[in-house]
Amino acid sequence: MRSHINHALRAWFNENAFTEVETPVRIPVPALETHLDAPPSGNAYLRTSPELPMKRLLGAGLENIYQLGPCFRSGERGARHNPEFTMLEWYRANADSSDILRDTQSLICHVTRAVLNTTLLERNGKNLDVASPWTCHAVASLYSRHAGWDPLQNWDADRFDLDMACVIEPALATADTPVVLTDYPAPAAALARLNPDGLTAARWELYLFSIELANAYTELTDPAAQRARFEQCQRERAVLGREVYPLDEPFLKSLETLPSCAGIALGVDRLVMLLANAPRIDDIRAFCE
Repeated sequence: MRSHINHALRAWFNENAFTEVETPVRIPVPALETHLDAPPSGNAYLRTSPELPMKRLLGAGLENIYQLGPCFRSGERGARHNPEFTMLEWYRANADSSDILRDTQSLICHVTRAVLNTTLLERNGKNLDVASPWTCHAVASLYSRHAGWDPLQNWDADRFDLDMACVIEPALATADTPVVLTDYPAPAAALARLNPDGLTAARWELYLFSIELANAYTELTDPAAQRARFEQCQRERAVLGREVYPLDEPFLKSLETLPSCAGIALGVDRLVMLLANAPRIDDIRAFCE
């Protein structure tokens, strides 16, 4: 099934005029995110994502690109996590996150039909039709409804993450359509551009059966703003006692020529789990730690 899914993924990208690219798995500088740790590899690191090198390729003139390959994150092990996992990322130049959402809808339907000969998924006795209209919810409205507070007005990073895992994601389990969480609070923008309101980010995440499958951005292309976010992340990592990675200066330099663009990261192992109706990542990877 994994082989069939990989073939179906590549077929969709070939049919939609994307170029498959390869970027290094072993990198000198990891992408700076507060809670993601990159496994060391000698005097370098194993990548947590191919995001920064792929954006450098966009800045060098490529337009629609994708990559399917291994990524690594230290300390992540559970029913839906393995320290080594397979990531699919793709980017469009001169696009925004709404374009990536249309891509994602088309891709998920294509792969599900190709592998299962249907668009219905089953999990824990429930059915979900990936071809049905996808439901979009603004993050603030979900938190107000289910957790009783508004993260746009009273940002609390720890409370936000805890409620996402313990309140919001379980509330999505009963949905019979794919669910898209939109308009993340500005402090949770990561590498996404802010919306004109200044309070929310052009970021969305896709959930199927309360399983987070993909994370998409209209990409931040302002070198000064991106540097400031990375520096803030360095300070946060220092406070938490995590290794503080240096800035990726070649990436920051590439932002000077990066066009308006959008991209997404999709967890292929979780996609295989969903199509195989498997409860654990161990069930769909030949080798797990």
